[in-house]
Amino acid sequence: AYEIKECDWSSDVCSSDLTIAMATQKQGKDFRDDPLFKKGIRVRKAVLGLAHLGNRISQANKYTQGFEEFSTKAAWGLVWSRPGLSKRIRSFLNIGMLIALGQPEELRLHIGAALRNGVTRKEIAEAILHTAPYCGIPRATAGRRIMLEVLAALDAKPQRQTQKK
Repeated sequence: AYEIKECDWSSDVCSSDLTIAMATQKQGKDFRDDPLFKKGIRVRKAVLGLAHLGNRISQANKYTQGFEEFSTKAAWGLVWSRPGLSKRIRSFLNIGMLIALGQPEELRLHIGAALRNGVTRKEIAEAILHTAPYCGIPRATAGRRIMLEVLAALDAKPQRQTQKK
């Protein structure tokens, strides 16, 4: 009932150096044709990067396809694409929420996204410090540790495109 199908979205999503695969149903309407999904994919790629998007989508299967569709439409197509807040401010909010919720893997991902969205390293450090009295020092300390790991990994790459302010 399922097959792996190469990416046939738009050039906004796919690139010649990365093939994105997605588990799709053979019958019925392909959810990838949904304008809200396409909008979500564009925003998700801009915020999280093509490598992350490619990994998530290529790993989708008949058990996780529904979640990928839902999260892409809801979080990225409906919420992140709204005009009320900039991506930069949304990144600040995510850092605080993810520290409060104790979500280290998502925090790691969204620290990188914050840098792509124009948040400086100093601002990320300040945002993490700001969480300490509200979320607790242990959660803020974990966030600080994750921030340092993300920054060290970025600094180890030969060509960084992140801000060091």
